[in-house]
Formats: sequence, C-alpha cells, structure tokens
Amino acid sequence: MTDHSGLEAELRGAVRGEVGFDATSRALVTMDASNYRRVPLGVVAPADADDVAAVLEVCRARGVPVVARGGGTSIAGQATGTGVVLDFTRHMNGLVELDPGSRTAVVQPGLVLDRLQEAAAPHGLRFGPDPSTHSRCTLGGMIGNNACGSHSVAWGTTADSVRELSVVTARGRRLRLGRGWAGAPEGLRELAEGELARLRTGFPDLPRRISGYALDALLPEKGADVARSFCGSEGTLGILTEAVVGLVEAPRARALAVLAYADESAAAEAAAGLLPLRPLTVEGMAADLVPAGSGLPGGGAWLFVETGGETAGEAHAHAERIVRAADVVDALVVTDPAAQRTLWRIREDAAGTATRMPDGTEAWPGWEDCAVPPARLGAYLRDFRALLSSHGLRGTPYGHFGDGCIHVRIDFDLLTEAGIGRFRRFSEELADLVVAHGGSLSGEHGDGQARAELLPRMYGAETVRLFERAKAVWDPDDLLNPGILVRPAPLDTNLRFSVLPSRRTDATTKPSDSPAGATTGPSDSPAGAVSGSPAGAASGQPVDVAFGYPADGGDFAAAVRRCVGVAKCRTTTAAGPAVMCPSYRATGEEQHSTRGRARLLHEMLAGEVITDGWGSTEVRDALDLCLSCKGCRSDCPVGVDMATYKAEFLHHHYAGRRRPAAHHTMGRLPEWLRWTARTHTAPLLNALASVGPLARIGKRLGGLAREREIPRLATRTFSGWWRRRKPTESPDSPDSPDYSASGALVVLWPDTFTEHLSPSVGQAAVRVLEAAGLRVALPPTRLPGRGAVADGRTRAATALLTARRARVCCGLTYISTGQLDRARRVLRRTLDLMEPVLRARVPVVVLEPSCAAALRGDLPELLPDDPRAAQLAAAVLTFAETLERHAPDWIPPAVDRPVAGQTHCHQHAVLGDTPDRRLRAAAGLTGELSGGCCGLAGNFGFEKGHFDVSRACAEEQLLPTVRHAPPGTVVLADGFSCRTQLEQLAGIRGRHLAEVLAEALP
Repeated sequence: MTDHSGLEAELRGAVRGEVGFDATSRALVTMDASNYRRVPLGVVAPADADDVAAVLEVCRARGVPVVARGGGTSIAGQATGTGVVLDFTRHMNGLVELDPGSRTAVVQPGLVLDRLQEAAAPHGLRFGPDPSTHSRCTLGGMIGNNACGSHSVAWGTTADSVRELSVVTARGRRLRLGRGWAGAPEGLRELAEGELARLRTGFPDLPRRISGYALDALLPEKGADVARSFCGSEGTLGILTEAVVGLVEAPRARALAVLAYADESAAAEAAAGLLPLRPLTVEGMAADLVPAGSGLPGGGAWLFVETGGETAGEAHAHAERIVRAADVVDALVVTDPAAQRTLWRIREDAAGTATRMPDGTEAWPGWEDCAVPPARLGAYLRDFRALLSSHGLRGTPYGHFGDGCIHVRIDFDLLTEAGIGRFRRFSEELADLVVAHGGSLSGEHGDGQARAELLPRMYGAETVRLFERAKAVWDPDDLLNPGILVRPAPLDTNLRFSVLPSRRTDATTKPSDSPAGATTGPSDSPAGAVSGSPAGAASGQPVDVAFGYPADGGDFAAAVRRCVGVAKCRTTTAAGPAVMCPSYRATGEEQHSTRGRARLLHEMLAGEVITDGWGSTEVRDALDLCLSCKGCRSDCPVGVDMATYKAEFLHHHYAGRRRPAAHHTMGRLPEWLRWTARTHTAPLLNALASVGPLARIGKRLGGLAREREIPRLATRTFSGWWRRRKPTESPDSPDSPDYSASGALVVLWPDTFTEHLSPSVGQAAVRVLEAAGLRVALPPTRLPGRGAVADGRTRAATALLTARRARVCCGLTYISTGQLDRARRVLRRTLDLMEPVLRARVPVVVLEPSCAAALRGDLPELLPDDPRAAQLAAAVLTFAETLERHAPDWIPPAVDRPVAGQTHCHQHAVLGDTPDRRLRAAAGLTGELSGGCCGLAGNFGFEKGHFDVSRACAEEQLLPTVRHAPPGTVVLADGFSCRTQLEQLAGIRGRHLAEVLAEALP
C-alpha cells in the first residue's frame, strides 16, 4: 500500500511549488466538467519544468499515477486521477515570448487562452482555435485535447497551430518535439515505419477527427510531425512544459450573419454548402437553447456565420453574399461589435444551458462532440434523433455545424442502475451510428473515459493495439493518466453521481421552526434538525434542508449537481454587466470560485474526502469569502446559486455551535437598529463611534474589520419623517389608507437601510412617486394580539385593541448569515403584517435592491408552503419598475448628465435593470453602469478578515469607473452597501436614482 504521508513529504522536499494533500486541495480536483469523479492522493502546483521532472521521478519510484490538469473544463474525464494531479494554472501560466514577425508565441501549459489573445491583439494577431471556454481554458489543456472552437473552419484545430512542444516523459527525459522526427522517443519511428499502410488507410479523413492517437501525423508525406502526433494525447504520453504555437492574422473587421431555418436538420444540411464562401465560422443551434428575447431572426434553428474583411463594409458585403447564397427562412447581419458579442454569448453559454432540458430535467455530457463529414450532418442528425427517441432520451444538438461536429447533452439517468444500463446501451449504439456515417467518436474534447472504451468500434482492434504500443513507447510504466485512451476504464464506472444522495428530499421536510424545539444562545438552529450526515448521504439518505429548492425538486444534492464544471466563474475579468465570481477574481484561488465551492459541497455530501458533513471547516472556509452577491444565479450558465447554498450551509454548520460575533452584530442588525430608534440613542451611538479607542473596542467585540468606519445612524428614521409629514395617513391610525380603494396606490417598503441609515432615499422616493401621480402608503405596523403569533390566520373583533406593534423585514441579514429559523419567523411575521396589502393586490415598492431580491427570491424558497410568500414576491417592484408600470405616462425631469457607478449585483442577478436603463434614458442620464460587485455586499465587507478582498472587488470596476468619470458625472449607487463602499474607499458620495430624480423635480 502506498505510504501517502511519505509521498507528501518526499514531494515537498523535491519541488519548489505547492504540494497539497489536504482535504480541500484534493476535493477541488476530484472532477472536471465530465460525468466522472476520481479522488487523487494529492495535488502539486509545479513552479517550473524541473518541478515536473521531480514529481515524475518521485511518483515513478512509488508507482503513483500522474495527471496533468489545466482549467479542468474537460468533459470526458481526462483531467481527473487517483494519484498526483499537476495543477499548471498557479505558476506555469505565463506567456514566455510573442514574436509578431514570425507570428509565433511561446507559452506555458497553464496560460489561459484569452491572455494569449489579449497579448496578440495589438499586433493584429490571434490564436486560431477558440473553444467556448476561452476565458478559462488553458493552452496545455487545448493541446492535450486538440481543442478547436468556433473558428476551426477557418483556422483548424489546435494541432494545426502547434509548431514545437517541450515535454517531460514519464521516465524523466526532456524532449523538444517537432517535424522531421524531432524529439521522437526511442522506438517511435520504428513503430510508425512498420505500420505505414495502417497509418495511411486506418484513419478517417475528417476536419474534426480527434479520437485516438494522431499517429498518422508521423507519415513521411505529413512531415513526420512528432509535435502534431502528441496533440490530443490527453496527458497519457508525456507532460507538456512549454509550447511554440503559431498565430494567424485577425480580420480588421467582422460581420455576423445569423441565418434562420425551420429546424436543425435544415440548418445542418445548409452548413456544408456555405464552406466554399470561406466563412470564419459556421455554428448551429436550435430554439431549445435560445432564451426568450434573444433578438435572433424568426425560425426554429440558426447558423451563426461570421465573416471578416479589411473594412466593416467588406465584412458586411461578405456576410450579405452568404445570406443570398443560403436558403433561409429569415436572416440578420450584425456589424456592431457589442451586438455581435451579445449574440455570441448565447452560443457560448449553450455548454451550460444544455445541461437542463426545458422542463428542468438534468442533462449530462458523454456524447458531447461526435463529428461526421459535414455533408452528412443532416442525415446523421435525423438518425441521431431517432436513436434518442428509441431509448426514451432527449437532447438538444448544437455546435460546429460547418465541421460536422455536434455538441449535445442528454437527459441520461445516471443515478439508478437501470438508467446507467441505458446509458451504456445508448453509447454503444451511438458509436456504431457515428462510425456508419464515417465519423469520429470525438470531434473536439477527446475520448477520455467517456468514449475510449468504444474506440475499437471506430478503428478496429488492430489499430487500437497500435495505440497501446505507442503508449508503451512513450510511457512504458503506464504512469501518465492510466485508464484514459489506452486500456480505458469502462464508460459507466467512476460516475460522480454515485456518491451523492439518490433519493429526493420532500421540500416540506426542514428543520423545525417551533420555539419549543429551538435551542437558546448563540446557535440559531433547532437541536436534531440536521440528518444529512456524510454517511447518510453516501447511502442514499435524504438531506434535510431549509430552503425549498423548487427548481431542483427540493433536493439539495440536485442543486449541488447543477455545477457541471463549465467554470465560467473562473474568468479573471467581469465581461460587461457580469458579476460572477468576484471573490475568485480577487484571490485567484479555485476554492473561492463558484465551481470550487460547489465541488467542496459535493464532496461534503459524498463523505469520502470531506468526512465531517455540515461541520466541515473546509467548506466553511471556502464559503467564508463568498460575498453572497448572487452573481452566479444569473451569470452561471446552469444557474448555481451559491449565496443560497452558503446560507443553507451556515444554517446547519452552526447548529449547536457558537456563531461568530459578526452574525450577531450584522446578522441581527434590524433588531439593534429598531432598539436604537425606540430608545432614541442614535446621537449617543454616533458620538461614541466617533471616539477612536471606543470604536476600535466596539469593532473588535462585534467581529468587525478594524479598517472599517462604523456608519452613522440617522437621528430620525424614515418612518419618523413619514409620520410627521402625513399624520392622518399613517397605517397606525384609524385613518389608515384603504388598500381596496381605487387609484394608483403603492406601498413603499421601509427596509432597514432606508429606515435607519439613509432615510433621504425614502424621502426622495416619496417625492418622485407622488410627482408621478401615485398615492404612497407604508406597510401596516400592528399584528393581531390574540391567537398564535404570526400564524397569518388569527382575526379577532378586538384586534385593534389588542394588537401589538411590529415592523416588516425582508430577513436579508438573517439569511446571509445562515440564521434561517430566525429568518422564517421574521418573514412569517412580515406576511401577517402585509395581509391587507396582499388582499388588495397593491404593488410594493422596495428601494434597496438586496431587500427586493430577498423578497422576490429567498422568501418563497424559505416558505414554500405559505401561499402568501409567493404573493408578496410577485407584488415586489423596484423603484423604476413601479414608475414604468403604474405611471407609464409620467415624464421624469431632465437631468441631462452623464452617469457612472455600478449596477447592484442583486439587481443584476435577480431583479434585472432594463426598467432602470429606460428611466435613466428618459431623464437624460447618459452612459452605462459597470458590472462586477462593490465588494461590501451587506455584512461581508464589514466582517473581520474580509477587508482586503472587499477592497479588491471594489478596485476591479467600481472605483476606477467613478475615479475616471468626467466632472459633473452623477455617481449612481442604489444599494446602501455600494454607497458606503464608495464613501469609505474613495470619499465619493453615491446616490440612489430616486435622489437624483427628486433633486431635479421643480
């Protein structure tokens, strides 16, 4: 048996890079983007080629396998392993050299493709292949899988762009691979020259033939190109340490022709006919993967055909020629670069979108990228659809129609024995179908474990034995990525789902909320509420949860399964309005990405690597830097909602445990602020907070960051201002507004931040709403005094006499700190208060985006069995939505100034900002707000240990945007956190849109 501790110690002594044998390091790399899971012994992030050689020497002596890993986006299982995983993204990720004259670049294997593209762009150059994961996939992974991307009809596969490769073999030899047998290991030339006939006749002539080893590249008429033959070997022949790659001239201008067809077969049959017109791309997708309102021309399927030219006119003319030559239902030619990027994102997100059927059913890879001759694509798709139907399966094909390469995710049942049996039978029959059409089992992403077992059906037994002999020449000890390509593991083993709970949890089964069962003190969860132990999870026992998870059938394991490893969260810059994942961009650590956290939750449920379930410190530490920005909810193609998962985890983790001080100070902020208002002590607290030593003591005791200033409390609350302004219309008086009366009545929600910290926002909103002709009221503040408290049913004749005061609250601070039992009690009380409003169907205006998002999203998920929760969620409107829907004829005052700032992350993720954009435009507020997250994110930025990450998030987009804004620019920040971050880090006052409009009113 391998001595794991000895292996770790020996590796630490042999390499300069990091060595991780801890649970977190191992859990993060158990999976890639495939259906498979393998648990490694440890992870090494080599500093250089010497480290790679040292790892191989140590592992060879101990018989421990080695697997190379880049961005971890492989979808066939080849980036996972049971031995030592080499992570090249941490150190060996540089661009060594870029030579515009020779149009070449020297790259390390961990370099992300987009970084190479950014460096080449100023010289008018680019790397030709561009997979949809270009913002996070690495050059090493692309070479290992011979990746292609959408531009392969113009610039080929990665192998077409490789000039030389530096590799270290399993036995430590350092080779420089190239043409003319350069760098060939001993025995390779003899092997190839002894099999010339097979190499000339046994390999299909396809633009996308990626399956198996590319031994035909060793033919003399192909230049005996050892580097090209190494491409697509999936880390099984040697470890890449450096590559010389060719670059191509990028067109100065581009146009995008979107061609609409009746269905995917019509689009597929048309694709090959467009190739003689020399387009840059011919991509296809059907309506199943296109979101509503996408702006595509009318049809059931589309081809995205990109053209290039020296000028925009030339590119446009080229696109128009293609439109005229294509037999289309409709067409659209787009030349604006921003509009093109928007359309391309629809296609690129399909890799994630396809993981769910339209009805929400899960779909999985496994047959993601078969390729057939382009001229046969239409016929193949018809047969493919028939095969799906015969097995009772569904999938939506899309992909590189111009190369005959199809991506598809299929709704396999990979959780039951019967479903896995169907998966195998379908795979075998589909392999035969692909071969019958003259195709390749893999057209882009490699064979991995998903397809290597079926290679004899494509190549025959003799050619597969030739692959085994080639493997033995390069790696006689079978040290590198064993079980992949050669002597593969069966395609239905190592499935990552087998270790998760297999039975769905009833959405109504949650920890008890009853006061009788609750513990007292720091813990906010009832004793005995948690039954989802790792052992129970692995044996199929249900995991009790607090949230409803309606999109996942109430199953927390299914929610965690949403992350399929697409890794869009690992991008280093937020594109456009995107938010996800600010903590990863701040730290660059996988455990702080949405994918990394999902992997840790997966392993927590599996109970093999992370063995203490909800008590896991590994999961807690990874989630600690999650800002709960909810960016992943909208930006992740598969809709992972890590903010909800974090709240769920904290809820269970602190059951029976002492909570951090910040959970009491920040998590229960509404309680403390209401107490301050009742005792009229805001001036005193402000004075004490201004005394340095006292403020430092208070922050230390409260678990707050010492770098933070304590915000000043309003000396008069918004509700206090309201009562003085309209004494006869207070809901506390007998003259309370009649919610059933006709007229444009709206209820303005006095959220905690508006109420106690920035009442000027509420005052401005009242002024604007009334100027727009709306009647404004506040929510009721009295609960019935008889019967069960907060049961929503008690109605007594003496209610007004026995009622007690209460305040509405969205529960946000309790939710973000995982105090979910308390959040439910608060929300039920809120629903009781709001019943008159709900019965009258009056819209509820919420000024604070995070509070609106909590009411619209978290409320119905925390109280799925209370119909009032859905009613209130549906009634919630943002400030701009209210004006657009209920005062459509109102013309806002002309501000006529540029704006800067940032769209609130919760608004972007949950609420949407289209009405805000229209309202700003109507008021003459010009310019766009940036994406990303301000970094304060409610309690996050105030908590001890979070300041540096909080500031890094703000410095990514928000602070540079406002610092470089021209004089006279209006700095918009609808969220209290955003305004606080601007003030404390930049000394800039941000304002809510309501304040800006109110100031401009006559």
